[in-house]
Amino acid sequence: MDVKILRNKGGKLDFVVEDTTVPFANALRRAMLTEVPVLAVDWVDFEENGSALFDETIAHRLAMLPLEFNPKKMNVSDDCSCKGVGCVNCQVVLALEKTGPGTATSGDLKSTSKDVRPTDGNFPIVQLIEGQRLKFQAVARIGFGRIHAKYQAANASYQFFPVISKAKPDEDLEPCPKNIVELKDGKPVIPDMTKLEINKACKIGDYKIAPDATKILFHVESISGLDPEYIVETAAQAVATKAEEFRVALKKV
Repeated sequence: MDVKILRNKGGKLDFVVEDTTVPFANALRRAMLTEVPVLAVDWVDFEENGSALFDETIAHRLAMLPLEFNPKKMNVSDDCSCKGVGCVNCQVVLALEKTGPGTATSGDLKSTSKDVRPTDGNFPIVQLIEGQRLKFQAVARIGFGRIHAKYQAANASYQFFPVISKAKPDEDLEPCPKNIVELKDGKPVIPDMTKLEINKACKIGDYKIAPDATKILFHVESISGLDPEYIVETAAQAVATKAEEFRVALKKV
């Protein structure tokens, strides 16, 4: 199995896996969505909320804020030495105190850890008018996408990689999309492989472009504070761990 990186920029990663199968690709994709530990707000204690929004609405907005954190320094609560009680190794407090007029944003949050902060300081939380005041403490903990969408690490998808070959004269194929596939000196050229998604063969000039089910192109976009490379590596480790657990369980049958 060979892996080739096509693009890695702005929290987005496109890579190709060769000599693989669709079941493995789907398992890896699902692991990226559900098996990567992510830090998110899990509980909010409101001391004062004079805004126009209910506590529950603000808490929901806080839960969906992507947070930067160091996964090597944070434990899952159930696996922490504090036994889930809560300590600096498994939770972080984000506090906010603001009086209107103005908009309370993610940049107003004060973290108890220098490693934890929102990925962007411009996420709006709530607008406050003159005299309105908001004060709370939000507790962020590690979780997994299989538990709640707020813990989803990335958006991930895959497609078959397009392969170019000579077309047979008697092949009846639809024409390839001209805005993505071009002819240069009589040969097809695909300027950006990540934009050509085909489920069946197409024809351009004397050539055929067909999807290869053993060569799969992945698209990964981080929607958390984690790098896409880390997300893919962690997901791959999760797939390997589950495969080993299944192998061990199968021996007991």
